[in-house]
Amino acid sequence: MLYYLFTYLRDTFHLMGAGVFNYITFRVAMATILSLVISTVFGKRIINFLQRKQIGETVRDLGLQGEGQKRGTPTMGGLIIIASILIPTLLFARILNVYIVLMLVSTVWLGLIGFLDDYIKVFKKNKEGLAGRFKILGQVGLGIIVGLTMYYNHHVVISRQVTGEQTGIYNEAEKLEVGRYERKDENGKKNMYVNVRTATTTLPFIKTHEFRYEKIAAIFGERFVEVTTPLVYIIFVIFIITAVSNGANITDGIDGLATGVSAIIGICLGVFAYVSGNYVIAGYLNIMDIPNLGELSIFIGAFVGACVGFLWYNAYPAQVFMGDTGSLALGGIIASLAIIMRKELLLPIMCGIFVVELLSVMLQVWYFKRTKKKYGEGKRIFLMAPLHHHYQKKGYHESKLVTRFWIIGIVLAIMTIVTLKLQ
Repeated sequence: MLYYLFTYLRDTFHLMGAGVFNYITFRVAMATILSLVISTVFGKRIINFLQRKQIGETVRDLGLQGEGQKRGTPTMGGLIIIASILIPTLLFARILNVYIVLMLVSTVWLGLIGFLDDYIKVFKKNKEGLAGRFKILGQVGLGIIVGLTMYYNHHVVISRQVTGEQTGIYNEAEKLEVGRYERKDENGKKNMYVNVRTATTTLPFIKTHEFRYEKIAAIFGERFVEVTTPLVYIIFVIFIITAVSNGANITDGIDGLATGVSAIIGICLGVFAYVSGNYVIAGYLNIMDIPNLGELSIFIGAFVGACVGFLWYNAYPAQVFMGDTGSLALGGIIASLAIIMRKELLLPIMCGIFVVELLSVMLQVWYFKRTKKKYGEGKRIFLMAPLHHHYQKKGYHESKLVTRFWIIGIVLAIMTIVTLKLQ
């Protein structure tokens, strides 16, 4: 909102300094700072409110060290994170940008699902919370919204350089949105470009860095690609959002773990948003150029600021838990950002912590059921799933576990960023 206000003041009244709002870097900095202020200063007031209302965590007896001390700790702290993301984004971003709108919807959508789950646990005294099928249904619904928008919205395009008689269109499923226009590259040389609406993503370790979902759709017949490509794409989007959202939810089991890992992933995504949204840098790195993507850096700045600010109260020993209100939203935000930036195939590296935590639960359940059916008694791979509880059972302290997981997250983020030049 402030972007539009100061643009109006600059153009109408020639207000000195108003032009600074045109710079994405300035607005990213302001969004990050405001997010930190909201999460740290006003976060304390929200925690006090939760304590007065006796909105405390019900801790199951898992036989873990120190779990009794957590009983009664305020939950639903995800409200702090969501508020710290939404307010700076609404103030500093161009809210008519399709990517900003999509991220606001993703944040509120999964935030509401998580809030409903926490509400049932706290106020209805039902430890199971919202039934799993309803959570999945909500995640699938968001996947459909994101998938349809990314595939059909006319403002969701990538820029391709063309020469001679090239059209920039590679198959029937792609649509030309903006015809030839001229720009200068990093060397000042003029080149021709077109904007194409396409279901294309980034594939690391190959020269073109592009993978088109049309290649998967073509399995069902070349002549049907125009129909099957959006179906294949939307199914992939649904799977990604569901998997990452649940991965973040499962990772949120010890103080500061999910929050810190999410902040690290957010910084990594911020780098991708900036370089992919700047056609000069994208051209130099030979990566996908996505017009208007740079605006998403404001949202990511607020996201990282919210996570770091929440750590002020969520680091060991936690004064507040984010609950499903926060963890489902964090996972959904990360998945949606990766899809928008067309970096979803990098998620197994970038979100390696979430992936391993989720797989540990799936493997544990599968092996237990398999051995129970075969031997009449279920056996376990891990002492307890998810993985962080396994290490707690082995005697590792929470703070040491979290720090080591953060270090692994940083290494994974660096490896993900390095893929920009590995081709």
